[in-house]
Amino acid sequence: MYHAVSDDPARAALGLSVTPGAFAEQMDVLAARGRTPLSTRELAQRWRLGRPLPARPVLITFDDGYEGVHRHALPVLRAHGFAATLFVTTGWLRGRALPDLAGSAPDRTLGWDQVRELAAAGVEIGGHSHSHPQLDQLGDEALWFEVLRCKEILAEELGTPPVSFAYPYGYSSRRVRRTVRGAYAISLAVGNDLARRGQGPYALRRVTVRRGTDTEEFERLLDGRAIGRNFAKDRLLTRGYAMVRGSRRALRKVSRARV
Repeated sequence: MYHAVSDDPARAALGLSVTPGAFAEQMDVLAARGRTPLSTRELAQRWRLGRPLPARPVLITFDDGYEGVHRHALPVLRAHGFAATLFVTTGWLRGRALPDLAGSAPDRTLGWDQVRELAAAGVEIGGHSHSHPQLDQLGDEALWFEVLRCKEILAEELGTPPVSFAYPYGYSSRRVRRTVRGAYAISLAVGNDLARRGQGPYALRRVTVRRGTDTEEFERLLDGRAIGRNFAKDRLLTRGYAMVRGSRRALRKVSRARV
């Protein structure tokens, strides 16, 4: 899982960015190890049809929709002939006047012409909500809006509806996954672990690649080695924050019931 690909990212996007040089080296590692990248769409199709996966499969994914995916990552992907999936937050992208924009991205995002160029080059475009909220904290109406508005805009701009989705921040719940299941064929979480069939097609985990991920660590992550150690702090914080979010959600329900 990647976010920004940039030599000079905004401070807010620094931790979840990689340099163009590091990204190119990591793609070289995938090629040297005989990995077979496939799109999330293809994974969903093979899953539902019961078709086997290609040898040594891997998903290359980008969240949010930062400009460096077009400027820096696309030429590398093209050079290797690699499939990839870009999950975009539709309300953050440039070049479309929308009455329902909310918030702004941590760094410069793609314009719609660039998104179309990525799609034409074979990069799958998936949904990542409309305004990048914590979906598990939303009421039912707002949740449906975030999931469906994103799908509608992508269908309008690209001429075909997306089939894959990635949860903002990786947060979901049974209710969120049920909602996403009604609109998409597959969805990805974070979890910082290898994806396994037992996770199901609406909670597949991914491993975060960061600015501090050097080639040696990338190779370990690719092999599934030392993932628990590398992301132990992240998992502890995630469990703690999950409890906080659950408490907030419960308190809001109680407050609404009292009104």
